Amino acid sequence: MPDGFVIEVKGLSKRFGGNEVLRDINFAARRGEVVCVIGPSGSGKSTLLRCVNLLETPSGGNVLFHGRGILEPGFPLREYHAKVGMVFQQFNLFHNMTVLRNCVEGQRKALRRSRVESERRAMEYLAMVGMDGYRDARPAQISGGQKQRVAIARALAMDPEALLFDEPTSALDPETVGEVLAVMRKLARTGLTMIVVTHEMGFARDVASRVVFMDGGVIVEEDTPEVIFTKPKQERTREFLARVL
Repeated sequence: MPDGFVIEVKGLSKRFGGNEVLRDINFAARRGEVVCVIGPSGSGKSTLLRCVNLLETPSGGNVLFHGRGILEPGFPLREYHAKVGMVFQQFNLFHNMTVLRNCVEGQRKALRRSRVESERRAMEYLAMVGMDGYRDARPAQISGGQKQRVAIARALAMDPEALLFDEPTSALDPETVGEVLAVMRKLARTGLTMIVVTHEMGFARDVASRVVFMDGGVIVEEDTPEVIFTKPKQERTREFLARVL
């Protein structure tokens, strides 16, 4: 593949026992691209992201980071996890820590930054997502949308090259979905490489560089948002979009 790819997924498969959840998945994200992965529930979208982040070990195939397979012996996984961040459906904040400390701990442990520098970076990104005024709050004291914005700030404070988003709005009330999508739109404009599993079709249509439609553990179709949303080539894509739009 041409230069500029940050993450490439090649021939990826995943089985849980006899159940093949992903089959021969191939796609890539170039530097600065926003790749949105859409599809019905149970199509393997979240499992795909968990394999890219090695929260699940692929059964076959590989994931390449700047052309190097992350499953190869000797690959620096610690560095990879610092460079490829993940934002989860359920926020995954530490409930016993303040908002600020949630954004500081990873920098201190993984990047060995000083406390002063870690707090400076954390506050910079909390301000970017509109959460700097809540630095001393605990997760139980803020809304779901606010938690997700803190989770995004925490991921950004690690200086990632790419961010993976696993349905980041699915656990939110309709009222708070917009505030998280607004932050993600802002991030996309900064040129951050993003792979986003989402059911927010408006976001995928407006922000994605490319859209990947998955169903039944395979990629059915991949193209620009214009093609996917106005003239998809596959009947299965047309059926899905007719239902959700």
